[in-house]
Amino acid sequence: MDSTNELLRELTEAFGPTGAEGPVRNILRRELTPLAAQIEQDGMGNLIATLPGSADRPRILLDGHMDEVGFLVRYITDGGFLRFQPLGGWWDQVLLAHEVTIRTRKGDVLGVIGSNSPRWMKESERNTVMAKDAMFIDVGVTSRQEVEDLGIRLGDPIVPKADFRVMGNGKALLAKAFDDRVGCALIVDVFKALAGQPHPNTVYGVGAVQEEVGMRGARTAAVTVNPDIAFALEVGLAGDLPDTRPDQCSARLGGGVEIVTYDASMLPNTGLRDFAFDTAQELGIPAQLDMIPAGGTDGAAIQLNARGVPTLVIGVPTRHIHTHYGILYRADYDAAVQLLVALIQRLDQATVERFRE
Repeated sequence: MDSTNELLRELTEAFGPTGAEGPVRNILRRELTPLAAQIEQDGMGNLIATLPGSADRPRILLDGHMDEVGFLVRYITDGGFLRFQPLGGWWDQVLLAHEVTIRTRKGDVLGVIGSNSPRWMKESERNTVMAKDAMFIDVGVTSRQEVEDLGIRLGDPIVPKADFRVMGNGKALLAKAFDDRVGCALIVDVFKALAGQPHPNTVYGVGAVQEEVGMRGARTAAVTVNPDIAFALEVGLAGDLPDTRPDQCSARLGGGVEIVTYDASMLPNTGLRDFAFDTAQELGIPAQLDMIPAGGTDGAAIQLNARGVPTLVIGVPTRHIHTHYGILYRADYDAAVQLLVALIQRLDQATVERFRE
C-alpha cells in the first residue's frame, strides 16, 4: 500500500463524528507538522497549517472538514437498547443491520443497528421504509444496568464500523468517511507536492470541524485566516449508477477531478471556476464539471467571510456517500492533487484580483 492509500486508510478508519474530531485532528497534525511553518488550533477545534510562499498574499485557504456523519446516544431503554440522535444527513434506508462503534469513557463498544422483527410486523409496516426513530442500537445486553456497566452514557458519540479496502480492479477504494477525509488527505498531499516548490502566495490548510451540522468550523477558520481565495475540498457525487440520469448527475468514477458549478448552499466564483477548468484542460488533467442539487459544503461559509471570498468546490467523485461504504477511484483523487498544485502555483495577487472584479 503506497503512502497516499495508507493515509486514506488511517484517516477513514479514524473515529471522528461531528464534535469528536480529535483522532482525525491528531493524524493531520502529525502529517502537516513537518511540512508547515506553523500549526495552530482555534477555539472551535479547527486545525490550521500555514505554508508560506514568496508572498504573504494572496492567502489561499484549502478546507477539508474532519467530521463524518455519525450519531449520539440519545436514550437507553430498560432492556438495554440505545436510541440514537443522527449527526448529519442519514437516509433511513441505509442504516439497518450495520455495525457501529460507540466511544465511551471506558473504551469502544461494538453495536449493530436493529429494529423489531419483520416476522411480527403488519404487512403495511414491512413494505414501508422504516424511520430512524423506530430503530435502535443493540450492544448485546439485556438491561440498562449492563449498558451503564459498559461505560455508555447519554451523549456518547457513535460512528459506522467499516474498514478501508482496495477493491478487485485495483482502481477503486472502499471506506467509510470519504466525506470528508478525502479533503483532509488532499491538504496533506498538496502540502507535500508543494514542499520546496515556488508559489506566489501563502497556503493555509484547514482541517475543519462540524461541517455536517451547519459548516460551523469553517466560519471561525475563515475569520482566523482571512483568505483572499478558497477551495473547499470535498467528495463529489458520482452519477454513474444504474438508475441515475446524466441530467441529474453526469460525473463518474474515472472521469477525473470534479469541479462543482452549483450546490444548494453556494454558487462558485465564475472566474475561478473557469480558471480551474481551463488549467485542467491545458495541462491534460482529467476534469469534469457537475452540479450537486442538494446539500452544502464549507465553501458556503467561507465565501461569506468579511467582504466575500472567491470560492470553488473541488471534489473527488464518490458513490454512496453518507453510508457505511463509499467508493471512489484513486486516479480521480490524484487528478485533484495535480489540479490543486497547478492552481496554487498560478494564483498570484493580480490573478486573484481579476476574480474579484
